[in-house]
Amino acid sequence: MTLVKRNQNYYPTFPSFFDNFLNRGLMDWDNWNFSDTNTTIPAVNVKEDNDKFQIEVAAPGMKKDDFRLNLENNVLTICSERKDEKEEKKENYSRKEFSYQSFQRRFTLPEGHIKQDKISAKYVDGILTIELPKREEVKPQPPKEISIS
Repeated sequence: MTLVKRNQNYYPTFPSFFDNFLNRGLMDWDNWNFSDTNTTIPAVNVKEDNDKFQIEVAAPGMKKDDFRLNLENNVLTICSERKDEKEEKKENYSRKEFSYQSFQRRFTLPEGHIKQDKISAKYVDGILTIELPKREEVKPQPPKEISIS
């Protein structure tokens, strides 16, 4: 009888969901902010007050023309696409570099809560801010005292 040692390299290994789950904390959001292609997805803050919802997207180094906003069927879509190309030519060499960045985020808005014609957006100091004003009928009303007759 001949003993044969199997080489583990012949069998592909797949990290299990549980190994990944246990090795990194559930609340380790830094590792969750990446897409499948190892590109970053901008961090987002969503705020609500009595008058509006506000979405802030951290996207430094971009221009307002790099963004597209779309609202369809109560789904707000934020897209960005940016291409850079640089070329350098010298006497003995030439170098050409290019990069491409894109992301897309979608937010489902509460049905019937937003004044769709009053949505506004601005891009200042690396932060894209989108304001979604609430309709009057969904805003909290002050308590009303009812007289007893």
